[in-house]
Amino acid sequence: MVVFAGQGDARRSMSLLWRSAGDGGTRPGPRPGLTVDAIVDAAIAVADEHGMAALSMRAVGERLGRTAMALYTYVPNKAELVDLMYDKVLGQLPGEYPSAEGWRPALAAWAADVRAFYLEHPWVLQVSQARPVLGPNEFAMLETLLRVLRGTGLAPSVLRGVVGAVTQFVRGAAGVIADARQAARETGVSDEEWWFARSPLLAEFADGLAERFPLSTWIGEVDPPAADDCTPYLERDAEWNFTVGLGVLSDGIEATIARSVG
Repeated sequence: MVVFAGQGDARRSMSLLWRSAGDGGTRPGPRPGLTVDAIVDAAIAVADEHGMAALSMRAVGERLGRTAMALYTYVPNKAELVDLMYDKVLGQLPGEYPSAEGWRPALAAWAADVRAFYLEHPWVLQVSQARPVLGPNEFAMLETLLRVLRGTGLAPSVLRGVVGAVTQFVRGAAGVIADARQAARETGVSDEEWWFARSPLLAEFADGLAERFPLSTWIGEVDPPAADDCTPYLERDAEWNFTVGLGVLSDGIEATIARSVG
């Protein structure tokens, strides 16, 4: 399921996203006790617990003990609500990272925090990046990453590409784990059970697999380091891929820095 941001009324959405800090969505409207922030918080809770597919004005209203119609005075419709949810939950991310040891440790910490954030709120991954929300916390997330990478000394034109590569890598890495967890919940079959059921069949039906696909077989023979806990295999594999991949990206950034200096 993919949700596109910015599908509601542009003026109303931007007004709600950037409402003054003095208001903060806490000023009651016609129905005492109901506020924009309360509605957004309830919507985030619905999405966290049941996924984006379960989100509706009715579901949010029921969580607040109100009808869906009671919400429309504060939030025009679901499209604007998604924008508000997305931007508000981004406010949970840290805004500063120590720079004393350089950009590389700071980038690693940022990437780990953002991936953990996506896994805590996997519905955020379903909000397409094709059209940004353009809210304050979305800008703050970008500003934080730019502060981390500003230490590279790279030109803005290059830095823009670096930001795109890093953000898409972290988002994709989180998506693999989020999808695996969702698959296990919805099918009732764990990753281990799924693989154990199919691996013998692959050996049975795919004659000459190693000869036909030697490189795929070769790379699959090396497992990531064993985990001490009960982490599912796919998540353990994804953790290793994330660590290696981020290291390769960082090496690439360092090589780009070296070329720009030279």
